[in-house]
Amino acid sequence: MAKILVTGGAGFIGSNFIHYFHQNHPEDIIYNLDALTYAGNLENLKDLENSDRYKFFHGDITDVALVNDLFERGEFETVVHFAAESHVDRSILDPSTFIKTNVLGTQVLLNAALKTGVKRFHHISTDEVFGAIEQGEDRKFNENTNYAPNSPYAASKAGSDHLVRAYGKTYNLEYTISNCSNNFGPYMFPEKLIPLAITNLLEGKKVPIYGKGDQSRDWLYVEDHARAIEAILEKGKSGETYCVGGMTEEITNLEVVKLICGLLGKNPEQNIEFVTDRLGHDFKYVVDWSKIKNELGFEPKYSFNEWLEKTVEWYKNNQSWWQNVKNGSYQEYYKQQYGPKK
Repeated sequence: MAKILVTGGAGFIGSNFIHYFHQNHPEDIIYNLDALTYAGNLENLKDLENSDRYKFFHGDITDVALVNDLFERGEFETVVHFAAESHVDRSILDPSTFIKTNVLGTQVLLNAALKTGVKRFHHISTDEVFGAIEQGEDRKFNENTNYAPNSPYAASKAGSDHLVRAYGKTYNLEYTISNCSNNFGPYMFPEKLIPLAITNLLEGKKVPIYGKGDQSRDWLYVEDHARAIEAILEKGKSGETYCVGGMTEEITNLEVVKLICGLLGKNPEQNIEFVTDRLGHDFKYVVDWSKIKNELGFEPKYSFNEWLEKTVEWYKNNQSWWQNVKNGSYQEYYKQQYGPKK
């Protein structure tokens, strides 16, 4: 029976991964370390609270004593490291938090993994470390693309990627890295485009779109992401990086919101408002995921349109979840980010 530590498991992608892994690996015990910041929500894992194969630990990955103690007691074979500050807009408002969690926190985990003999440290990263593809450019990000981060968030993730590789090279730590495209699905915090659009429309509010909405993205359904990580853990080679995407053609932010309007029976012209573009907004992310397909046999199982519809249905059927999330401090942030510019 293997022991796996998931950091940031109460967040959007982490909690979906835990659900998937718990269901598909009944022989393993999952430990979840999460600081429960604004985006961490234990309600995401409420159905696993009584499972003898799931254990939650409340703590910050930057807390050296706590992390070392947990690793020494846990004797983990595998670490899947999701824990990170992840919203670009918030990183523009407060870069220091992102550097602390994403860079220093990763270093604390790497030290603990090295000391306790973890057999595989898998680091979850983002395609945003590669910068942006400009309008008119016909290319995709791949594992050999040079790093060129454009936001404090992307720079902090780039720093953590480099640290993981350095620990592999310097200390022979067994590691893998995955750089994924934009995820979507259940339990996604409603500050990101898709859940923000869905929940605003359900509340009778307009959907704010940066600039003209012509920014282009590759979207990955969150369960497909969990399947990709599973493939990397089982068949991936130590020291390798794998890009994980979900589409063969990108789609603009405006097109995504129009699709959501259609699914909810809303007129896009009456329910979309264009707001001032954010600083340093990357134009396009497109991921070439041929390496993970050719080497590990992974490819996306779920189509964007079908699972966008299922995601809309999830938010319609779980309104108490996102209504609880969208009150209090989130409302203050929302006003600061999308309110009238002074």
